[in-house]
Amino acid sequence: MTVPIRNHDIAELKRLDLAHHLPAQTDYKLQQTLGGSRIITRADGVYIHDGEGHQILDGMAGLWCVNVGYGRQELAQAAYDQMLELPYYNTFFKTASPPPIRLAAKIAEKMGGHLTHVFFNSSGSEANDTVFRLARHYWKLKGQPQRTVFISRWNAYHGSTVAGVSLGGMKYMHEQGDLPIPGVEHVMQPYSFNEGFGEDPAAFCARAVKAIEDRIVAVGPENVAAFIGEPVQGAGGVIIPPDGYWPAVEALCRKYGILLVCDEVICGYGRLGQWFGHQHYGIKPDMIAMAKGLSSGYLPISAVGVADFIVDELKDKGGDFVHGFTYSGHPTCCAVALKNIEIMEREGLVERTRQDTGPYLAKALATLNDLPLVGETRSLGLIGAVEIVREKGTNLRFLDKEGEAGPVVRDICIRNGLMVRAIRDSLVCCPPLIITHAEIDALVAILRKSLIEAEPVLRALKPEAKA
Repeated sequence: MTVPIRNHDIAELKRLDLAHHLPAQTDYKLQQTLGGSRIITRADGVYIHDGEGHQILDGMAGLWCVNVGYGRQELAQAAYDQMLELPYYNTFFKTASPPPIRLAAKIAEKMGGHLTHVFFNSSGSEANDTVFRLARHYWKLKGQPQRTVFISRWNAYHGSTVAGVSLGGMKYMHEQGDLPIPGVEHVMQPYSFNEGFGEDPAAFCARAVKAIEDRIVAVGPENVAAFIGEPVQGAGGVIIPPDGYWPAVEALCRKYGILLVCDEVICGYGRLGQWFGHQHYGIKPDMIAMAKGLSSGYLPISAVGVADFIVDELKDKGGDFVHGFTYSGHPTCCAVALKNIEIMEREGLVERTRQDTGPYLAKALATLNDLPLVGETRSLGLIGAVEIVREKGTNLRFLDKEGEAGPVVRDICIRNGLMVRAIRDSLVCCPPLIITHAEIDALVAILRKSLIEAEPVLRALKPEAKA
């Protein structure tokens, strides 16, 4: 079936965008200066198209989420069929519908082990809110209501709700809303390029793990509910922990009897070459948050995987878990997610990422290491980053300040036809899992071209004169 291309009035859309629309995580003053947002009008495969006629290779899979790529008619058909049969019903009132039940069973199959149950939400932020409330409720049922504290990491991202921002460790987000809320403690992240440059990897790993244990002891293990972390920090800058980090963190959680929570919102559904990121590291969390790749972003849905012993406590003690959302277990979203998983299974996208395209991306990114601006390339599966530095062989930044170079290179990349994200001075990419070798080559070629073009611009940067 050919999808017709609509003739949008882009000038009018930009006018309406400025007059009425507040885009997410946007500098509204800058949006005004730029004359409105870039209007994305259509997409196919790994490419997006804007209203000015530019084709852009989507190196970010939307927002870390379009794992099966754009233009999947099967997903549209699944939504259409479900909407005709039962477009919506809730999971309150002791009811459920077929799609969330089937999807919960399918997710439990993929999680394996003691992660046997699933609670549905609409976004990754909501999933982490559910984790936050469920963990505290579990410990209260266990007769340990003082166990309320979550240990998280600086520079972690766990969503934009009040609980999500609090669990996250991004200080600039904390500044908006007088956050974090009480009961969240933060420790160093395992970001060796920034916080352990030149340090022995094993020593850095031990130091990062010790920081967690020191905080647990300082707070009092009897007060700690859980440790939460992304297997690989995505929005933090594709922070890949050193070997041994996650098994050591799991051992800490078992030693002190606290819950281990993995935020799989980005790492889940094949991104690291396994169905879930924690499986790559060989650990067994007690709860996992998931979203994004669950439906490949085609419809908003998220979920929390919950261990059997937590569910047993809920069933044994009885009483309502008074938590949930209007769209928890939305049948149409669940039907699309089921079809999305079916596509991933049929096309072997997880295995392909692990055995083929992930290693190919790593080798391709490594070819950029000859450039003067590149301090490091790193990747795992189909998520990667390029560190931009002022001097080769160092981690020194332009103007001695993080975040000056990244946005400059990012904007050049987009102008050259590649959508990437700048996180401080890391250029990060996270392409759809359907990406081919040729498309990876194109992605890296644009990165190279853009880094070369950016160098004289960055070398010319001068500190702003102080008033």
